[in-house]
Amino acid sequence: MTEIRTPRLLLRRWHDDDLAPLASVNADPRVMRWIDDGSVLDLDRTAEDIERWEEEWDEEGFGLFAVEMLASGELAGFTGLSVPEFLPEVLPAVAISWRFGSQFWGQGYASEAAQATLEFALQDRGLDRVISINRVGNHASENVIRKLGMVLERETAHPVYGYPLRVHTIDLTEFQA
Repeated sequence: MTEIRTPRLLLRRWHDDDLAPLASVNADPRVMRWIDDGSVLDLDRTAEDIERWEEEWDEEGFGLFAVEMLASGELAGFTGLSVPEFLPEVLPAVAISWRFGSQFWGQGYASEAAQATLEFALQDRGLDRVISINRVGNHASENVIRKLGMVLERETAHPVYGYPLRVHTIDLTEFQA
């Protein structure tokens, strides 16, 4: 089983008891504001997402990690890697992403988890390059992207919803520098 420990977090594969806490994160309009059309997700959709993420782990050798607080065992959200099929113009690519419950915002957890995931991608999984796609105006995600050392590659628009997106990138040589 793939697990990564950081000073405060455990990044791991998904457990059955993660469904309700993640559904709670996905039901928060503040969390979902920057994702797709901004709609919250229900329990069934959250279960479908977790199932799809676990399949990606099995097929690709990477996926989205459940992020657990080491001190409490509480599920904080997720971070990880996925193929951004919704944006064909960037393919082939692997994207890093994250989503945390609002009670975990502003404490550096997303940066801590994303940094560990980036190391996993570039060093453990042997990827040469990782991208991040964020919606313009999501300053919290832009701060995490900046802390990761990623650089702007292009601006584009979401192919379904039309809002502006930024694609940032980092490659193995930039990461090691």
